[in-house]
Amino acid sequence: MQSASAKIDARIAELGDWRGETLARVRAIVHEAHPEIVEEWKWAKATSPGTPVWSRGGIVCTGETYKSVVKLTFAKGAQLKDAAGLFNASLEGNVRRAIDIHEGEEIDAAALNELVRAAVALNLAGKQKPKPRRARKRAG
Repeated sequence: MQSASAKIDARIAELGDWRGETLARVRAIVHEAHPEIVEEWKWAKATSPGTPVWSRGGIVCTGETYKSVVKLTFAKGAQLKDAAGLFNASLEGNVRRAIDIHEGEEIDAAALNELVRAAVALNLAGKQKPKPRRARKRAG
């Protein structure tokens, strides 16, 4: 069975164009932002080969490739401060936000790095909250 990282490598090679280069660049920035990011490959089915996913304490973002765009979707993007204004897609949702990268567009590596770090921090903060205890009924 092929590892998620190997599947992402294969997807980048299979694309063989600007989309593969962009996905590889985004991948490098994500790993720069947080060295403990885990690569996963999710949602593979008969009609779709699957999607690269970067996680730490939960999904940070996904890297989908389409004919004219590489889409980086942040699972909790609506909760992140996007000072650089990178989010340009899926803006109407209550949870996710995405960055559509078109051929020839530059990636603001510093701003993307900051978004990834903020997404990881948000995920990890959610993991550290103590769960409320349910009140017990006393035998009477």
